[in-house]
Amino acid sequence: MVRLNLSSQIVLNKIPQELYNPKNILERSEITRMEKITTDIHVSIEEGAKSIANAIEATIRDKEKEGKFCVMALGTGTSLRPVYDELVKKHKAGLSFKNVVVFNGYEYYPLTKNSNCTSISQLKKMFLDHVDIEPQNIFSPDGTISQDAVLGYCRLYEQRISTFGGLDIALFGIGRSGNIGANEPGSGLSSVSRLILIDNLSREEMTNSFASGEQVPPCCITMGIGTIFQAKEIFITVWGDEKAKMVKEIVEGKISDSVPASFLQTHNNAKMVIDLPAASQLTRIKHPWLVTSCQWNDKLVRSAVVWLCEKTQKPILKLTNKDYNENGLSELLALYGSAYNANIKIFNDLQHTITGWPGGKPNADDTYRPERATPYPKRVIVFSPHPDDDVISMGGTLQRLVSQKHDVHIAYETSGNIAVGDEEVTRFMHFINGFNQLFGNSKDKAISEKYNEIKDFFKNKKEGDLDTRDVLTLKGLIRRGEARTACTFNHIPLDHVHFLDLPFYESGKIEKNPMTEKDVQIVRKFLQEVKPHQIYVAGDLADPHGTHKKCTDAVLAALDLEKNAKAEWLKDCRVWMYRGAWAEWEIENIEMCVPMSPEELRAKRNSILKHQSQMESAPFLGNDERLFWQRAEDRNRGTAELYDKLGLACYEAMEAFVEYKLL
Repeated sequence: MVRLNLSSQIVLNKIPQELYNPKNILERSEITRMEKITTDIHVSIEEGAKSIANAIEATIRDKEKEGKFCVMALGTGTSLRPVYDELVKKHKAGLSFKNVVVFNGYEYYPLTKNSNCTSISQLKKMFLDHVDIEPQNIFSPDGTISQDAVLGYCRLYEQRISTFGGLDIALFGIGRSGNIGANEPGSGLSSVSRLILIDNLSREEMTNSFASGEQVPPCCITMGIGTIFQAKEIFITVWGDEKAKMVKEIVEGKISDSVPASFLQTHNNAKMVIDLPAASQLTRIKHPWLVTSCQWNDKLVRSAVVWLCEKTQKPILKLTNKDYNENGLSELLALYGSAYNANIKIFNDLQHTITGWPGGKPNADDTYRPERATPYPKRVIVFSPHPDDDVISMGGTLQRLVSQKHDVHIAYETSGNIAVGDEEVTRFMHFINGFNQLFGNSKDKAISEKYNEIKDFFKNKKEGDLDTRDVLTLKGLIRRGEARTACTFNHIPLDHVHFLDLPFYESGKIEKNPMTEKDVQIVRKFLQEVKPHQIYVAGDLADPHGTHKKCTDAVLAALDLEKNAKAEWLKDCRVWMYRGAWAEWEIENIEMCVPMSPEELRAKRNSILKHQSQMESAPFLGNDERLFWQRAEDRNRGTAELYDKLGLACYEAMEAFVEYKLL
């Protein structure tokens, strides 16, 4: 059996169960005293989704016994899909939805009569079409009405909700800006159903959720926060670490209209249902010593001491007994006997993560080094989800591995073809057509015909139209050429540059196909050919389009199959996880940190710049205005600055890694 979701089982810090599943109300009140919203943390998405589905089922059945409707306001974000899947299972097991009335949380505006890009169609596809809800009990804002009629229409929508006795349940996710539904920052607590302009960040998120090539309209007709908050019960779901900081702000921060979901603090029966990654920034998970006695381990001690350094603005070796006592860390003094002993322990731990020899230093004592000295040289595979993640995430380490004579292979897992702008294709086609006219066979009209065909396609292409297969092929070729150029710059032989073109990616749309055993077998075959001693994979699973996660899952699944097959090469192989332009490893988890000089950082920048299609005109730069090379440099400099502030070595920049242990 192929395990396709092993990345979800990566646990960097083992969280004691009492921190997320307290035994009684007294324990819960102690550990949640920083939290202003009831927050249930689950070890898995499935468990969290089941808890919400169970609560909804209970309400539906209670209402059915009373002969009443169960009135629900529903969102359509991807975080809700697991809950809808559980409700569909319950329906197949006998739960009827005939007494359920659904009000869609928002609809895109303006829409044409034949538009496929509708929120209600997404809700039907995910949930409503799979249960026995009566069609006349489904209500959704109309995105096709004239703008003059919107205000009156929204009043009628509110009245219709009141006609059914108000909302019993509201079920939503939260957006990256802390929005509920389409209530953007600035929405007030008393806001009602209305037309609202949605910002680019929300539109991008909606496009990802909808999985359509059609462009999301600029506005939405949305239920207001005041409308949603009339519900007797509110469930908010968040999964994964991408929105962990936003969860902390909503649950523990101040109420502010700049984070609309923070108004949940005012509701008597609102509940956040999240998994452990989404809870990672909450005080009880990240800084448990502030709310309870801790079960101390090396990582938690490191986290606490680094936190204390940041709070006191002192390096590790200058922390005193008084610093520990005054900041709730007296337990560590009892554990180590003194601040000095604790300081030395953590200082040495962090010092041992720093190495200029990522492949291991030959003929050296490797007792305290992150990587072993032998074998030397090592066969190394760097798996890169897109054709630039290798240089963005670990360009400096890559240069070190090559200069230290290791046998380095780069495996680009996907073509990255949807992240190339149309103007890039046009530029290359101009060159190819001109080259053909100057040097080609005048009788061969194939290139000219293809040039004209693509030119006409772009001329008639509407925003949101999917590219033809020929255009996608050309975009893939552009990214391949850039990747080869970057590898040549880094002195990697072209016969060590591999394009795996995993099938899951080739949907031509933002949402990819499911990753399958076919993808895994491609990776496995490649591993069997190289038999590496060292593997680098993407550990940055917060990539907003999910490609990194699927690529890493394919590698981990292939390694799992090789382990079960007792592959001999795997016994002498280590797997290291890097992070890319989206985030960095927390310092308590870093196990290898590779320093870079100013010259090495400049060389890394130059290798990133070889990917010209991913500069200013790249389609998916996200809400961060910095280019990828700028993000990478800022992240690497930030890591070096943190080590410096802690009193360790002072470098220009550093790249961090965490070792993956095969499950």
